[in-house]
Amino acid sequence: MRVLEAMDVTKDYEEGHERVAVLHGVSLALERGEIVALEGPSGSGKTTLLSILGCILTASSGRVVVDGEPVDPANRSRLPEIRRRSIGFVFQQFNLFPSLTAVENVEYALNVKGAKGAAARSEAERVLDAVGLSDRRDFLPRDLSGGQKQRIAIARALAGRAPILLADEPTANLDSHIGAQILEMFRSLAKKENRALFIVTHDPKVRSISDRVLQIRDGRVAAGESETVGAALAAARGRGQAPPLPMTRSSAAL
Repeated sequence: MRVLEAMDVTKDYEEGHERVAVLHGVSLALERGEIVALEGPSGSGKTTLLSILGCILTASSGRVVVDGEPVDPANRSRLPEIRRRSIGFVFQQFNLFPSLTAVENVEYALNVKGAKGAAARSEAERVLDAVGLSDRRDFLPRDLSGGQKQRIAIARALAGRAPILLADEPTANLDSHIGAQILEMFRSLAKKENRALFIVTHDPKVRSISDRVLQIRDGRVAAGESETVGAALAAARGRGQAPPLPMTRSSAAL
């Protein structure tokens, strides 16, 4: 089932007396249970595209549909409700409240989504257990490792069962070993709970958990290359082999 679509999306900004184009006719779609990575150099439009898919920004033109609801750029007041209902975010920075415990950080996110009291606490405990942190539920962020903090951030995104998960460089602040563990856990949870997962990244390890890998250059998504990479990854998994890390134009630039 398709849960996220972008059709011919553009984005431009005014700089002085000029308009600067950031995205040029981007089209993509995600199905439930699908994991898609987006690679590209700095300045290619990755974060802008993620922000539009996450209803933080609106497109200059084109069409975005989130969990069956078309996003109307003229009705910006509707965007927070779409985010609360349908999207879970994982950011490069952990963005945890330092004075709240692990369970309270997740519970607060649920409060924002409308869940209160015992229901919110039960859901927060469920997702912390899912990421292997039930024994750290009462710890403050200062007493947790970087990997544990990112697990809380993932638990917060999972809380409330949003069908779409958007992750912006989720391994950027982790060492390679912990980053690989976090990615495998992320993949397992997304598949188990049938969530669509879209990851913006510079980390080539993300390819190993992805069903498809998209490339973005100068605001344009290169669909042809992405399908080739995604097919290779899927074929390797089907044979029980470790997914390859092919050298593409994008990976050569990382």
